[in-house]
Amino acid sequence: MSYYCGRYVSRSLGFMMGWLYFYTYAVFIPFELTASALVIGFWNPDVNNAVWISIMMVIIVGVNILPVKFYGETEFWFAGLKVLLITALLFLAFIIFWGGGPDHVRLGFHYWKDPGAIKEMIVPGAAGQFVAGLATLINSILPFILAPEMLIVSTSEGQSPKRNLPMMARRFFWRLVVFYIGGTIGISVICPSNNPALTNGGNGAGASPWVIGIRNAGITGLDSVVNAVIITASWSAGNSFIYLASRSLYSLALVGDAPKLFAKCNKGGTPIYAVIASSLFCALAYLNINASSAVVFNWMLNLVNTGGFISWICCSIILIRFRKACDVQGVPREQLPVRSRLQPVGSWVTLVVFTILCLCNGFTVFFPSQWSASNFLTAYVGLPLFIGIYLVHRVVYRQDPWAIPVEKIDLATGLAELEAAEKPPKVYTTLWRKVWSKML
Repeated sequence: MSYYCGRYVSRSLGFMMGWLYFYTYAVFIPFELTASALVIGFWNPDVNNAVWISIMMVIIVGVNILPVKFYGETEFWFAGLKVLLITALLFLAFIIFWGGGPDHVRLGFHYWKDPGAIKEMIVPGAAGQFVAGLATLINSILPFILAPEMLIVSTSEGQSPKRNLPMMARRFFWRLVVFYIGGTIGISVICPSNNPALTNGGNGAGASPWVIGIRNAGITGLDSVVNAVIITASWSAGNSFIYLASRSLYSLALVGDAPKLFAKCNKGGTPIYAVIASSLFCALAYLNINASSAVVFNWMLNLVNTGGFISWICCSIILIRFRKACDVQGVPREQLPVRSRLQPVGSWVTLVVFTILCLCNGFTVFFPSQWSASNFLTAYVGLPLFIGIYLVHRVVYRQDPWAIPVEKIDLATGLAELEAAEKPPKVYTTLWRKVWSKML
């Protein structure tokens, strides 16, 4: 997306967006390694978390150094496990809803009434419920952040992007509807919001609302299965973020915004030096072994939320500029591989909404009882940081226009290569492989 930003908007904004992506993806790598190690704590092993972090670090770095087909194959199977897990949990929540658990207690929407579906936060009454809802919306960005861009990056090394990217985008949308919204409803049905294990007293992923709901229903053994798959999910996410960070750095090097060393690939087509540079961030996971060091890591992680909001603001600008250039240069909309009835209005809506959410990122710190200079800085330091990166590049290349004129935006480069890359749809020889592929 940083490449498209430099192509449709300006080089300076593309430069800022490229480094924003690299930083965000790279910081997520140690975050996922730490999460995986903490989940292992569910079984109370008498082993320091540094050991598990080291083991998983070696594995994911090794996979990313290999040719990309190995990364793709591992993600294919681990993504399948995640899909199977959340599907099974949704069915389980439905069964428990009707009293199908071992305790035969018909929960229904009991927990929506007691302790309540929406809790108060900071202030009492309806205002407190609004604060809680807005804070939850902002905090929920973290696990979802930059997931759509993952499609863009991975498709660049896949087959037939013109056909496969729209197909994956449609599936991604429905997975959000079913898994995110359905999962949220399922959790609210089987787990009360005031369960103490959600915030304290939980051991590792034992604090997962799914595990709490399973235990409350009297189901034995399933909690270990859920946590085992959660480990593979966290490991898979760390694996993906090394891939994404290295490709972001590789993309920056190709356009001259990073040292050319990171554009070099080995015989397998892997940008080896970009992978090595991205893998160095894995060492930050060791900060979480020490409580005082973990504070520093959390500061770095808090920048990710701001980066995600800025990314989506830039994505909205990119699409607005692209559609405007198509109109000015006479490109018919029927020629576009993907069309939406919501565009371009949808892009303006997301531009406004994400700008507001970005400004509200740390809004709770402005309540007198919640004020903290460190919390304020961690919530908002990303704004001047990323804007500063943009302005420094803008000063260096001040001869460039603030925005590329729409009549001069390049809409042709790469089209011939795109058409040449198209291949007939893959025909699966076995039914199970076809069904598995459709699920993903």
